[in-house]
Amino acid sequence: MNKGQQTRRAIVAEAAPLFNQQGFEGTSLADLMQATGLQKGGIYRHFSGKEELAAEAFDYSWGKAVHERLAGVAEIPNCVERLKKTIENFVELRTGLVPGGCPLMNTAVEADDGNARLRARAKKALQNWTARLTKITAEGIAKNQISANVHARDLAQLIIASLEGALLIARLQKSNAPLRNVRRHLDGYLEQSVRAKER
Repeated sequence: MNKGQQTRRAIVAEAAPLFNQQGFEGTSLADLMQATGLQKGGIYRHFSGKEELAAEAFDYSWGKAVHERLAGVAEIPNCVERLKKTIENFVELRTGLVPGGCPLMNTAVEADDGNARLRARAKKALQNWTARLTKITAEGIAKNQISANVHARDLAQLIIASLEGALLIARLQKSNAPLRNVRRHLDGYLEQSVRAKER
């Protein structure tokens, strides 16, 4: 990696918490200059504009979130347990995230009526997360670990919607209780309605 690429990555890493906490509109050039220690020309030598930097910052923040949420998942042989581990990671592993919380929720809400580029990044992130959970579920069905009556994509969307909704309530209440309650509910649902019954 050359010096220019290293500088670009450093700018993205410094900008990511600002965009994730303050949003695209709320993050000024002055904020970015202060965070990176660079002047306007130093930043825009590496990016075509604030929008490109924000998009790269989202990818950085989302990449860290995905890394945390996948920790230890692939090593688990049973697919129901893999889904439960993913839920556990979402609820419990929050210290490794970029400050500001879930970048998907933050960006999706802010960009819904505005920035098409950021909205597209958030939409792609959601599609990838849905696909990952769908794949685990489909594998579980194929291995007779998950009931054949389960619709893989519907289950993926149920898990994501439950977790993101609980996160929103948790942030408003400044309490992790809603997240822990949803984890308990989803774990019970996976055991009672998703796990294949032994014959």
